[in-house]
Amino acid sequence: MDTGKLFIILGVVIALVGLFMSYGPQIPFLGKLPGDIYFKRDNFSFYFPITTSILVSILLTLLFRIFSK
Repeated sequence: MDTGKLFIILGVVIALVGLFMSYGPQIPFLGKLPGDIYFKRDNFSFYFPITTSILVSILLTLLFRIFSK
């Protein structure tokens, strides 16, 4: 596959994911999985969804491997 087609497909996928995240159904457990790091102090809060990031990465890897064949 040449680079131009890859960028077009990647752009469409990113746009679809953005639309889904904005207007699609909310997934209640996404972002609140065990292993996600969340600290809250007086006037400071820090949130890093490490487990959610790993799960999304695995799912996207599987999808790209399935559709690349």
